[in-house]
Amino acid sequence: MPPEPTPTLQQLLAFYLEAGVDCALGDAPINRLEEPEPVPAPAAPRPSVALNPLRPPPMPSVPRSEITVAPDAAIASAREAARTAPTLEALRTLMENFDGCALKHTATRLVFADGNPQARVMFVGEAPGRDEDIEGLPFVGRSGKLLDRMIAAIGLDRSKAYIANVIPWRPPGNRTPTPQETQVCLPFIQRHIELVNPDVLVTLGNPSTQALLGTREGIMRTRGKWIDYDTGTRTIRAVATFHPAYLLRSPSYKRLSWQDLRAIAKVLQVASA
Repeated sequence: MPPEPTPTLQQLLAFYLEAGVDCALGDAPINRLEEPEPVPAPAAPRPSVALNPLRPPPMPSVPRSEITVAPDAAIASAREAARTAPTLEALRTLMENFDGCALKHTATRLVFADGNPQARVMFVGEAPGRDEDIEGLPFVGRSGKLLDRMIAAIGLDRSKAYIANVIPWRPPGNRTPTPQETQVCLPFIQRHIELVNPDVLVTLGNPSTQALLGTREGIMRTRGKWIDYDTGTRTIRAVATFHPAYLLRSPSYKRLSWQDLRAIAKVLQVASA
């Protein structure tokens, strides 16, 4: 059989982009076809030193990015940290210093929130993407531009709305966050909602809806239905609708999303009367 043609650079880049590889995690390229350097001969063994039985042996240093925390311990730590945050500024600082979620070590930065924290409506998506990871703000890519147009249709903009995500760090390659990652980050977004204290909570897409509203049904069944969300200090009205990224892939559902937006606008109007 004739050998397959060598792919061009453009074809390789298209393949990597389709696979979700859209950024480099290192500054310098690595030639994985290069011949390995010869391994030097082992050094002569150093004389053993008697260890003090009352002192533990020294632990080898571990890079910060390789430190892992047991899932249960990470979730408990997140709950305790989130509970102690008295303000949004304090919550952001706690999240920046939190090491219980491995996504923090592969993301560029924390994506905390955008908009007006005094707004009466809060939108919550799933996780940041590449553009959000670069800018440090939620919903700034293609789906963010669509969200801006969606809320503008009911008289809102980012000065009249507040926007965040359940997961504040971008998963590598925009992969779906694991259930463990979601559970670790959940106490932070729950405290986030409690501190913002909106009149209306809007969950965007199935993952954020299931995480925050405690349902296992799909977005087709849950969208447009009003649910009471208990922040711990107050019960607010919550509703799910489609994520803008889903509407970009399936524009035929924009009609249903428009129905949800009109219902949100009506509830906000009644609440302010």
